[in-house]
Amino acid sequence: METRAVVIEEYGHTDQLKESKVTLPELGEHQVLVKVKAASVNPIDWKLREGYLAQMMPWDFPIILGWDVAGEIVEVGSEVSKWQVGQEIFARPETTRFGTYADYTIVDDHLLANKPDSVSFEDAAAVPLAGLTAYQALITHGKLKAGEKVLIHAGAGGVGIYAIQLAKNAGATVITTASEKNHALLKELGADQVIDYHTTDFSEVLKDIDLVFDTMGGDVQKDSFKVLNENGRLISIVSQPDEELAKNIAVAESIWLKPDGGQLQEIADLMTEGKVKSVVGHTYPLTAAGVKEAHELSATHHAKGKIVLKND
Repeated sequence: METRAVVIEEYGHTDQLKESKVTLPELGEHQVLVKVKAASVNPIDWKLREGYLAQMMPWDFPIILGWDVAGEIVEVGSEVSKWQVGQEIFARPETTRFGTYADYTIVDDHLLANKPDSVSFEDAAAVPLAGLTAYQALITHGKLKAGEKVLIHAGAGGVGIYAIQLAKNAGATVITTASEKNHALLKELGADQVIDYHTTDFSEVLKDIDLVFDTMGGDVQKDSFKVLNENGRLISIVSQPDEELAKNIAVAESIWLKPDGGQLQEIADLMTEGKVKSVVGHTYPLTAAGVKEAHELSATHHAKGKIVLKND
């Protein structure tokens, strides 16, 4: 089937983003076709647009960016049993060149989660990639347990907001770094201590931390080794930790997100219970112009919360 989409036909700046008609692949037997109500913007989107991931993902053009979706199922594959037409879902689809900046997108049925009735499409679309990244860093790889101390860098960012809430729900003491203007919000989300990175060097005021979630890399990552105890873990989503520094702690690894419908459903259930919520700082229309503005904002690294594309 054909869908309107925002695509790139070559790598480059935001002026490469354009609206186009794209023919989607045939629906697989374990896939569903989703009418997109909202998508969200993540750094992978503009990094891929600029060509940084071209070797890792050597795709043909045109490429539809976007790997977060909330919407309604409009068609199901022949072997799909658990999902029906009309259901409202959200998902982090597989990373293919047929992304979610479109009126329709295809999702494998095992990656779907029910959108909670109490949550808007915009708030649901904000969750999958960032929420699953936080979940896998803290729980799957970080093995965070109740009573432990966790340091989450950049708590007001797209991933940080979910990380704070998931860490709190796991029973941890949650410490995070953020500009002062975001301190009240992060405490409301569950942070026990918020450090203003403009005025305070976290590595001089913290010690005996069990887990660091590194979303920054560079010097922030290097300095994080100073605050960890000898059984400490450092999980990064940006760069491979220094091997020499890693010898002083138990675990230091860089992870890449794996889409997971079961984990996303766990987050959905926490949202239904009111224990996790999205913070959508910015909403743009799902048009070429809207996506351009959204990408430019995301690339500043100073967006508050998540950036969502709304498809009316």
